[in-house]
Amino acid sequence: MPPINNPTLRQRRLGAELRKLRERAGLTVTQAAGHLGVNQGRVSMIETGRSALSADRVRALASAYDCADGALVDALAAMTGRRKSGWWEEYREHLPAALVDVAELEEYASGLRVALAMHIPALLQTTDHARALFRAVVPAMRQYEIEHRLTYRMKRQGILYREAPPPYAAIIHESALRMGFGGPDVRRGQLDHILDMSELPHVTVRVIPFDTEYYPSTGQSFDYVEGLVPQLDTVQLDTHHGGCGFLDADAQLSKYRAVLDHMESCALAPAESRDFIQTLIRDV
Repeated sequence: MPPINNPTLRQRRLGAELRKLRERAGLTVTQAAGHLGVNQGRVSMIETGRSALSADRVRALASAYDCADGALVDALAAMTGRRKSGWWEEYREHLPAALVDVAELEEYASGLRVALAMHIPALLQTTDHARALFRAVVPAMRQYEIEHRLTYRMKRQGILYREAPPPYAAIIHESALRMGFGGPDVRRGQLDHILDMSELPHVTVRVIPFDTEYYPSTGQSFDYVEGLVPQLDTVQLDTHHGGCGFLDADAQLSKYRAVLDHMESCALAPAESRDFIQTLIRDV
């Protein structure tokens, strides 16, 4: 089977998790290759996501590495196969690869948690609000670049409307709700849209007002994407150059889970958050 030249984030993650299992078992690449009856190059390709795997092969690897965590093995087996031809693939020629990988990450998420201080969450943005954001990017984007980003962002939002959507929890600081991107009409429409979305059974919106005494965050926006098991969670960070950074080390995941829990504890309850947003709409 030919190697995968440009593995996606999901394929790279599967390989990285198999490498972790091998290292925990105390096996070198050479030893693992001997156990599996393959050459060292094949093991290296597997661990970099460049070799397509079957579920049976993953289970064989887990067995060779003495992994007794059945839930983790099942989750890894579910990540096998070649790249899924999802709608996001058509954007790989137009957008940064890491940005496109976000849609694939969301597609397979069992839950989504986001925290933002200065912007509305991407999956809750209106078309007008998103367009205003892209027009404010430095350096300025060409019109066709704006349209590519805009249509991609709107298609990503489909995850919240599918038949079995993942639970989605957003923590939004008051400063993000008061930003005037696009002017009063756009802002009012954006706030109305957040209210409408917050009524969906799988969507939870919590607001952190200015007068909150304790705000456990540096102000950086991030998405916490839950996998089938906690070990396969991913933190996605926005970067200043418009790309995305991904974190998946156990210590990093634990830290960001704790940050989200603290932020939720100091935010308004969902019903109070809706009332708060209503007062902001009246003031626009």
